[in-house]
Amino acid sequence: MNFGKILFFVMACLAALSLTTASPRWKIFKKIEKVGRNVRDGIIKAGPAVAVVEQAATVVKG
Repeated sequence: MNFGKILFFVMACLAALSLTTASPRWKIFKKIEKVGRNVRDGIIKAGPAVAVVEQAATVVKG
């Protein structure tokens, strides 16, 4: 009976530690997040340029 409780406690501690320790695999998600942020910022910066191109196209069409 006590062995089962001790085993359960050890497994619970291992599970908790595996969820809370920092590991290198999270760097992949940070890189993906950075790429997404760069794409978003690029779209925001390109907005005024796209508006100017649209205005020029309407002027050319008359």
